[in-house]
Amino acid sequence: MIVAGKGGVGKTTVTAALATAAARTGMSVLIVEVEGKSGLAACFGEAPLTYEEAELRPRVRARTLTPDDALLEYLDAHGMRRISKRLTRSGALDVVATAVPGMRDILVLGKVKQLERARAADLILLDAPAAGHAVNFLLSARGLLDAVRVGPIQKQAAEVVELLSDPARCQVMLVTLPEETPVNELIDTAYAVEDRAGVALGPIVVNQCVPALSLDGDVVGDAARTGLTLGPGEVDALTAAAAFRSQLTSQQEEQCARLAGRLPLPQLRLPYFFTADVGPVEVELLADELVLGIGALVDVGAR
Repeated sequence: MIVAGKGGVGKTTVTAALATAAARTGMSVLIVEVEGKSGLAACFGEAPLTYEEAELRPRVRARTLTPDDALLEYLDAHGMRRISKRLTRSGALDVVATAVPGMRDILVLGKVKQLERARAADLILLDAPAAGHAVNFLLSARGLLDAVRVGPIQKQAAEVVELLSDPARCQVMLVTLPEETPVNELIDTAYAVEDRAGVALGPIVVNQCVPALSLDGDVVGDAARTGLTLGPGEVDALTAAAAFRSQLTSQQEEQCARLAGRLPLPQLRLPYFFTADVGPVEVELLADELVLGIGALVDVGAR
């Protein structure tokens, strides 16, 4: 499952929550972080990831995956350890990795394909680059097929395309916020992923949805029922805050409805947390919501 979305929509947090939800079912999960700066490990309260696998919680492992590391591993596996060491020392590694357009991405995707074939986990979650780069990332294999006709690079690209185009093996889960600009970008990305990259889309995650307030508009009465006495100015301030919250939830519903109209895909909604950071506690709560949402989708499908 490739988790992608516009920068700032919380795709890394969603990846952590999805891994947690899957682990609860008894599945083994491997998270692959391809940019190295997403802060995924912090969602579990752990140290930053490295190329070596680390256990973040029971049944959830994670690692980073960079083109340089993937190339070195490829050369070592094919009996070219001396060459890999020389490339590292001379600084020529980056030249090799960028010699062919799309080469850096195919090195990463090729390693992911290898992990999938080796059944490294029941579920492999790829925390993809931000939406703009994600499309090019997924298109890299098809581009190399057009550019390279024979040899190991062509074979690698063909096998990656085979993986990406099989919905039983690979899908993209797009993440957005219930706001106009992120929804617009997600719609564009969705069409590019399906039509140009040929990768199937899974449910859409609408992140940071502010829940509606269960108030009847009587601020004084609501306060009294909770044993609070409001001071001067507090009634007006709370009334204004409640009106703002109501307007916000209404706008969110409009965006979710617009998204559903443009993309007839199931939506999984996750709540907004009024906290400065998202850590292990929030990830567990998000996993709760995902379990409920996915369960509802399964029930609908069964009917």
